[in-house]
Amino acid sequence: MSAMILYPVIMLGAVAGIAAILLFLTAKKFHVEEDPRIDKVAELLPGANCGGCGYPGCRGLAEAIVKAADKGDIGGLSCPPGGSAAMKAIGEVLGMAVAESEPMVAVLRCGGTHEKAPRTLKYDGAPKCVIAHTVFAGEKGCPNGCLGLGDCVTVCAFGAMYMDEKTGLPVIDPAKCVACGACVKACPRKIIEMRPKGRKDRRVWVNCVNTEKGAAAMKYCKAACIGCGKCVKECPEKVQAITLQNNLAYIDPKKCIACGKCVLVCPTKAILATFEPPKPKPVESQSAEAPKATV
Repeated sequence: MSAMILYPVIMLGAVAGIAAILLFLTAKKFHVEEDPRIDKVAELLPGANCGGCGYPGCRGLAEAIVKAADKGDIGGLSCPPGGSAAMKAIGEVLGMAVAESEPMVAVLRCGGTHEKAPRTLKYDGAPKCVIAHTVFAGEKGCPNGCLGLGDCVTVCAFGAMYMDEKTGLPVIDPAKCVACGACVKACPRKIIEMRPKGRKDRRVWVNCVNTEKGAAAMKYCKAACIGCGKCVKECPEKVQAITLQNNLAYIDPKKCIACGKCVLVCPTKAILATFEPPKPKPVESQSAEAPKATV
C-alpha cells in the first residue's frame, strides 16, 4: 500500500523538479535587462495610475518617457496629476529640457438643474449613466443633458467630484482636480470638458452642449443655449473667440481673453464664468440744449 503511494509522489516530484529547471533556464535565456532610468522616472510620478496620460498606469508612462528620451524628445508626453513640476523633475533626470504645460481643469457643461430642467420621467434601471444613455433621453427629457447617475464621480480617484442632491448635477472641485480626464471618458453625454485653468483662474465657457433649435431646447431646459448668436456679436472683433455651429455656441479657451461681456448678454444665462463680469458703465446723458453764450 505504501509503495502505491510512494511511487506517484516520487514521479510528481521528479516532474516538478524538471519543470522548475526548464522554467529557470528559459527565464535566464530570455531575460531582458530593463533600463534603470525607468525606475527613476516611475519614482517621480505620483503613482495614481489614473490613465490620464493615455498609458496603462505610471509604469507604462515611465517606459514611454524613457523610450521617447532615447529618440531625443519627450515633449508629447505628460502626467496630468503630476503637472509641470513632475515633468520638469523627470527632464532633469534624463538631461532634457521640458516645456512647461498650461494647467488644465475639468469643467461641467450642463446647467440642467432640477429647477431649470424639472423631471418629467422616472428612470427604473441600472444606476449607471452609460446604461441609461443607451435606453432613453433622461428623466428631464434633454437628449444632451446630464443623466445625474454619477459615473463621473465614481471614476474620480482624487475626490474632486460629488453629486449635488439639490441640483442633481455633479460638482467639480477645481482645487482637487488633477485633470486626469477620467470623468471625461466616463461621461456618455460628453458634457465634461478639459479646459485651461486660465490666467488668475479666470475661465468662461458655454454651460450647455445642446444642438437642438431654441424652442426645442427651452422645452426641456430653461438654461439651454438657444443659438441666438448674441454672444458671438458681443465678443470683441479682435478676439472672435466664440463660434456658433449646430445651434450651439462654443468659446475657444485659446482665444478667450475672459472679458466676461458674453456672460452679460446671454438671455438664458447659459454662459458661466469663474469671476464676476464687470457691468457696462452707464452712458452719461447729454443736455439737449447747448449752453448760451454770455455777452
